[in-house]
Amino acid sequence: LAGEFALQAGDIDSAARWYLQAARSAGGDAGLAERATRIALLANDNRIAADALELWRARAPRTLAMRGAEATLAMRQGRTDEALRGIEALLRDPDKDGWRYALGALDTGKNDKRAAQVLGRLLDDDAIPRDLQAWLAFGGFAQRTGTPALAERIVGEVVRRFPDEPRVALLRAAQLREAGKVDEARKVLAEASDAALLLPDLRLGLAAEYDALGDPVAAAAVMAKGPQDEDSYAVRAGLLDKAGDKAALGALYDELKRDATRPDPERWMLLGQIAESLDRDEEALTWYRSVPGGEQRWPARIRSDYVLHELKRGAEAYADLRAVQADASADDDARRGAYIAEAELKAKDHDVAGEEDAYARGLGAFPDDAALLYSRSLGREARDDIAGAEADLRRILVTEPDNVAALNALGYTLADRTTRYREALALIDRARAADPDNAAIIDSYGWVLYRLGRNAEALVELRRAFGLQKDPEIAAHLGEVLWVQGDKDEARRFFDESRKLQPDDNRALQRALEKTGA
Repeated sequence: LAGEFALQAGDIDSAARWYLQAARSAGGDAGLAERATRIALLANDNRIAADALELWRARAPRTLAMRGAEATLAMRQGRTDEALRGIEALLRDPDKDGWRYALGALDTGKNDKRAAQVLGRLLDDDAIPRDLQAWLAFGGFAQRTGTPALAERIVGEVVRRFPDEPRVALLRAAQLREAGKVDEARKVLAEASDAALLLPDLRLGLAAEYDALGDPVAAAAVMAKGPQDEDSYAVRAGLLDKAGDKAALGALYDELKRDATRPDPERWMLLGQIAESLDRDEEALTWYRSVPGGEQRWPARIRSDYVLHELKRGAEAYADLRAVQADASADDDARRGAYIAEAELKAKDHDVAGEEDAYARGLGAFPDDAALLYSRSLGREARDDIAGAEADLRRILVTEPDNVAALNALGYTLADRTTRYREALALIDRARAADPDNAAIIDSYGWVLYRLGRNAEALVELRRAFGLQKDPEIAAHLGEVLWVQGDKDEARRFFDESRKLQPDDNRALQRALEKTGA
């Protein structure tokens, strides 16, 4: 219980100690020892991790998870030869998941230089199994370590070993893009694009790479290859809207309209969304109001109220949202959504009192509802009401102490908008304990480390976060830390990346530019 309470409070150092003590008090309970090991590794407490691991080994068979923890600890402690032996044993294991544990031991996010050295030795020893997924994963990891030569070496091996595998092109293109060789990356993608006709699943990966190159129009063209469904149409529409290509979006709209003669909730909902993007609000309203019953009925109705507001028919929009809120036949999600929609529209009207009233009535109908409180906290933070945003997020944590989104949002808000960095770190650590591979949480962790002056550690975490998710805010954070570290050329590259990912209303980038003077 003490360990759990410490974990809930974000004190992972104490949590590791209590869990180790619990494991010892229980006569060496293997489950408690394993949990103590995992928490200690998360807390970077190598001494407790070693003690817990020793107890775990004494009470349980040597599973892949245990061997992965052994290799991780050896990496952390700088015992690279021992770590290499353990990782190679995992890679040779007949269990098909052995390579995943080996990669986890390398990808600790603590010392990229050491990890890159070990990965180079794995290549020298030809230790990575002949498994395309394994090679793609190790190649992606090499890119995240910031060692272009190593990444290029892995890509070369992948191309040699899997010459006819079109997914290899994605790794090659990503490696070229990261190296700034944009034209070469485009050539590789172009050569692989025909495979999308035979492998529809490949389309998303190719489209994502084109989008990462800043070419959403080419990404949409890839998605247009092969058989189409509502999902592919929606992705195409989103990419063309992002590109601002109204002509191509209009052509897609006309294509979908021609095949919309029968009642189809998904198609009509999509047509309404595209019409909105094309600023054809009257047509969007018609499509939304035409959506028949089913799952799309209530979302379409609420979306129509946003359109009414855009058409300067706010009174109608607010009246309809109030009607949904009072409709006993509407499900809870629809009624909750109507309160949130009313608040967001009031915010657009710069009606703070109206926004707060909508949330207050929503919380009257749905007391302590996490979705309403979270949405209100975002609105309050946007207008610099940090105390109000914090109060809402803490209310969520009273009833849902393990709500990872609220933990991360509160920790990030305190790190970004206050000087309460230690408190922020404790909250983010709680979120990390629950979801250690979440890019948004890793970004928050890197950001609070930067605020604490631990710039080198921050850079490792932020690079890892951006490797997991190409996000404009993460890119802006990376740029700021790099600038402060003196690497202004690379900082500008990430500032440009952030701008490409979110050209408008990029508050994180704006703050970074103001702070650095870049």
